[in-house]
Amino acid sequence: MSDDELKTKEPRQERREKKLKKKRERMSKHSKNLARVYMDAIIKRLRGR
Repeated sequence: MSDDELKTKEPRQERREKKLKKKRERMSKHSKNLARVYMDAIIKRLRGR
């Protein structure tokens, strides 16, 4: 166990929920950029035809 874990004494479930929440927030940021990349690729292909 690390020092942080000993100080907080947080249940595993709470730590897990926080971690998942952070992960979801990161994903939402990336998904907008990814959507734009895919849209640009589709438009580029359509214009080429």
